[in-house]
Amino acid sequence: MTVGLHWLLAIAMIAMLVFGLVLEDMERGAAKSALMWWHKGFGVTILVFAAWRLGWRMLNGLPTLPGRGTSGWQESAAVAVHWFLLLGTLLMPISGMMLSLGGGHPIDVFGLFTVGPWQKNDGLHEVGEAIHGLGGKLLILAIVLHVAGALKHHIVDRDGTLRRMLGASVTAEGR
Repeated sequence: MTVGLHWLLAIAMIAMLVFGLVLEDMERGAAKSALMWWHKGFGVTILVFAAWRLGWRMLNGLPTLPGRGTSGWQESAAVAVHWFLLLGTLLMPISGMMLSLGGGHPIDVFGLFTVGPWQKNDGLHEVGEAIHGLGGKLLILAIVLHVAGALKHHIVDRDGTLRRMLGASVTAEGR
C-alpha cells in the first residue's frame, strides 16, 4: 500500500504542477476557467490522499535509509526532502483552496460537492497565492532532488533503494 500511495501521489502532484504552470501562462477566459474547474477538483482529491499518506507516514515513519555509504548530511537531506514532499502535497491543495476561497470563488469538486463560496478575504487570497506560487516552485525542486537521490542510490550506491521504491523486496545488500 505504501508504494502504491507514493506513486499515486507522485504522479498526481507532478501532473498538477505541470497543469498549474500551463494555467499560469494562460489568459483569463472560458478555456482557463474550464481548466481551473478540473485543477481545483483534482487538488481537493489530492488533499484527501495526501492526508491519508501523511497519516500513514506518521504511524509508520519514513522508509529506512540504506545503512552503508550514506553520509550524515545525505541522510539529513533525505529526511528533510521526504518531509517537505509530504507537507508539500498538503500545502499545495490547501494554499490553492485559500487562494480560491479568499477570492470569493467556490470550489466545485467534480459536481459531487462544493466548498464555499466564502466572503472575499484579500489577506487569505494573498497568503494562498504566495504559498501556492512559491510552494510549487520549491516542490518542483524537492522532486528533482528526490529523483536525483533515487538515481544516485541506484547508479552509484547500487543499494536497492530505487527498486524498493518500485515495490521490489530488497535485502540488506540491495538485491
